[in-house]
Amino acid sequence: MKRVSIGGQAVLEGVMMKGPKSYALAVRKPNKEIEVKVTDYVSLGERYKALQIPIIRGIVNFLESLYIGMKTLMDSSEFVEEEESTGTSSSGNEAADKKTNEESSSRTAYLVGTLIVSLIIAVGVFMLLPAFIANFLYKLTDSDLLVNLCEGILRLVIFLGYVIAISFMEDIKRTYMYHGAEHKTINCMEAGDDLTVENVKKHTRFHKRCGTSFVFIVMFISIVVFMFVRTDVMWMRLLSRVLLVPLIAGISYEFIRYAGKHNNACSNVLSAPGLWVQRLTTKEPDDSMIEVAIKSVEGVIDWHEYVDAVRNNSFES
Repeated sequence: MKRVSIGGQAVLEGVMMKGPKSYALAVRKPNKEIEVKVTDYVSLGERYKALQIPIIRGIVNFLESLYIGMKTLMDSSEFVEEEESTGTSSSGNEAADKKTNEESSSRTAYLVGTLIVSLIIAVGVFMLLPAFIANFLYKLTDSDLLVNLCEGILRLVIFLGYVIAISFMEDIKRTYMYHGAEHKTINCMEAGDDLTVENVKKHTRFHKRCGTSFVFIVMFISIVVFMFVRTDVMWMRLLSRVLLVPLIAGISYEFIRYAGKHNNACSNVLSAPGLWVQRLTTKEPDDSMIEVAIKSVEGVIDWHEYVDAVRNNSFES
């Protein structure tokens, strides 16, 4: 068996896990049953080798993760609603299929539109707003270094403030618990332990490859990158922040990729801030949430075979 990196995301009352050939969404429905939806998906990087070039692969992976994350989040919101059973006559099957296809196309368009709007808002709040505010510091100092440093600190403050603020929402609290279940389940499997509730509970809820760590690294890398962009012209400052977002995302992905595959002093020290932020975005899950996370893993990989390979160190090279 080849060594693979399973990634995931917490959604409403559930967990999404992404494997090498598919991703699975497991949701605890109102009737307490767990529904699992597996979708075949091969990443663009696997289909087109040119997209595996460092930095570029990070940009592609970032966009794919956003799309899949948004899609599974919308799917989970539908699963948690009680379904009304409706009867359809056989004579209306063709019309029903046509309606389903139309709804699917509309939903995809809505999803893409939502994703674009979300990206615009995220760039505006976390990139442009700090740059806009920091630019006024040129009235107090001529130091580009100081202004850019203050911009970076402000960006981190806004991000942490956002994370803390939404943590008071009841649905977000439960999502953070599912986030913890996702991490603990992956850590359990990667440690070579069978995926049982009792085994998963023993493992940490923090993980180096977490999306929270990725976002925090983006904030940190942006401070370094923007140090080389020195201008007090407002429109040039804002434009540079937008144009450099893909580069920053690509560099951040390479760091997370390295940290996830290595366990040395360097990677541990540089990963520490992101792991600290996960104290805000993950909470200890209950047993029912861990069960959902395990079902999601089972949808994308034979964890028995993977755990045996970990124990025997028998992964293919």
